[in-house]
Amino acid sequence: MTTSSFQNPAAPSAAPSADGSGVDPREMRKILTSSFLGTAIEYYDFILYATAASLVFNKVFFTGVDQGVGLMLSFATLAAGYVARPLGGLIFGHLGDKLGRKAMLVVTVVMIGVASVLIGLLPTTAQIGVAAPILLVVLRVLQGIAVGGEWGGAMLLAFEHSKKKSRGFAASFAYMGAPAGTIIATLVLSAMSTLPKDDFLSWGWRIPFLFSAVLVVVGLIIRLKVSESPVFKEVAKAKPVKVPAAEVITKHPRSFFISVFAGIAGQAAQGLMGAWAISYAVEQATLAQTSVLNVKALAGVATIAMIIFAARLSDRIGRKKVMLGGTIAAMVLAFPIMWLIEAGSVWGFFLALILGLSVIQGFTAGPYGAFAAELYPANIRYSGTSIGYQLASMLGAGFTPLIATGLVIAAGGSLWMVAVAWIVFSALSAIALILAKEGKDRDIREIS
Repeated sequence: MTTSSFQNPAAPSAAPSADGSGVDPREMRKILTSSFLGTAIEYYDFILYATAASLVFNKVFFTGVDQGVGLMLSFATLAAGYVARPLGGLIFGHLGDKLGRKAMLVVTVVMIGVASVLIGLLPTTAQIGVAAPILLVVLRVLQGIAVGGEWGGAMLLAFEHSKKKSRGFAASFAYMGAPAGTIIATLVLSAMSTLPKDDFLSWGWRIPFLFSAVLVVVGLIIRLKVSESPVFKEVAKAKPVKVPAAEVITKHPRSFFISVFAGIAGQAAQGLMGAWAISYAVEQATLAQTSVLNVKALAGVATIAMIIFAARLSDRIGRKKVMLGGTIAAMVLAFPIMWLIEAGSVWGFFLALILGLSVIQGFTAGPYGAFAAELYPANIRYSGTSIGYQLASMLGAGFTPLIATGLVIAAGGSLWMVAVAWIVFSALSAIALILAKEGKDRDIREIS
């Protein structure tokens, strides 16, 4: 493999350089806002589904079966979205490396918004029979494909516009959008959950999904105003790679392996604490549904703060050290977090969320965007980061709620097996991080 720098020395000094040093501060703020808000809108829809899968779908789409089986079927549809995310990363990664970051972000925000509105309009199983859960899965897959292309583009647009000394912080805005979207989705669903139970299950849960139509309009306005990545503009002048994904696998297998497995710990925290634990707290620990949703929203605020802290720290000491610290924390705290959840109190559950969703996810996932982007040359970066991240999401978050539900049943209601599984997921990330090289000082203008 040959690597070259393609910075144009004859470029006018007023033009943005490929390291972001020439980007107007106002333009940079607009780009960071776009990265944050656009991803927040996408994850509002995606996480809204995860929360609804915990509380609603087993009652309206998977009726006529045992409660535990219905919940597992509901989480299976949740997993379907995660399985579709690598496909979205493949499709939009390919197009993003060929056509640019910005255009893909416009497509993805519309796609996920339309799918969410249709979920809000979907008849129940009682109304149209087995077609209801089938259509639910189809729409969930469309959501997954859209989100699969969203994160990589939003992250790279900020990452490739930023200065070298703040790349971790800039890239983290895309990940900050996830807890922000979680907060909005959780609070809206929490407000609806104050309705009488029959009303909530009949029509109240649909309102947050229909509200996506408003958010899509906001997302489009934001996305259409940002400029294309200066790094991609330079990439476009070079000879294009025919199939970026194939180049990732054949010429950068080590980077690909690391980008997938290093991301699993953060995604396991999201799947366990952001979805499964909510269901357990309401169904098994019998905590008030509204209280559980409210403390989850509070934990989301703390998660954003921890992502900012961890990303800024990674710009100083490196991505690898910060992420490895969060991964070790996950292995140490897995059992204490499960004990807090089993205790059956709202404040114990809140502390579990702070530790598992805020601290662990903040440190393992906050610097991940820059970490993954620095593994790949510029002309295959969208494909490499998107596919790697989405496979990590599928493996770490897509199946963990389903696995955890089955492990609780197998353990007779105890959560110790869930803690062991979390430790195993985190150990996989620790191994990948140990094998990784620090990339915070890499020249991101290189191409393969």
